[in-house]
Amino acid sequence: MGKIYCMMGKSSSGKDTLYKMLLANPALSLKHVVPYTTRPMREGERQGVEYFFCSEERLHKLLQEGKVIELRAYDTVHGVWSYFTVEDGQMRDEEQDYLLIGTLESYRKLRDYYGKKRVVPIYIEVEDGLRLQRALDRERMQREPKYEELCRRFLADAADFSENRLQESGIDHRFQNRKLEETAEQIAAYLLQQR
Repeated sequence: MGKIYCMMGKSSSGKDTLYKMLLANPALSLKHVVPYTTRPMREGERQGVEYFFCSEERLHKLLQEGKVIELRAYDTVHGVWSYFTVEDGQMRDEEQDYLLIGTLESYRKLRDYYGKKRVVPIYIEVEDGLRLQRALDRERMQREPKYEELCRRFLADAADFSENRLQESGIDHRFQNRKLEETAEQIAAYLLQQR
């Protein structure tokens, strides 16, 4: 049976970069799962590539149809933006391995929906001081740095990924991301062992 690998970790832990590296590894043959969002499309993004961008009305219709597997809503300065996974056939092939990025809560809901044997967590950790420095370095490169939001996310992650919540979710394997290439190799070896 194919696996659904759910990569997660605190902000600035390197998830996005590791995700791209793993998808590009031909030995893994992983398939990208496109999530859904109600937030506006950003410059450079394409419909159906980074996300399926949809309206609140479309989200409500999917909810009524029972097709939403997991849903997260964030109250931003621009209003509430939702991110969610839909039973839309993307993970229908039970022989294929899939990779997606999620939160601890989305992992739990995917695991409950598809089963513990099929959904495998990949938890990325980075020492908090290094993670904060990475976040600051990245934010400084923005045209209009949003340091308050950076701090809010940093603190929220401490609660969202607390030791208690990790243990309750059954996260017993962790990857320390000190060097991206080494971490990608360690995760790839782990994924090959899961087959």
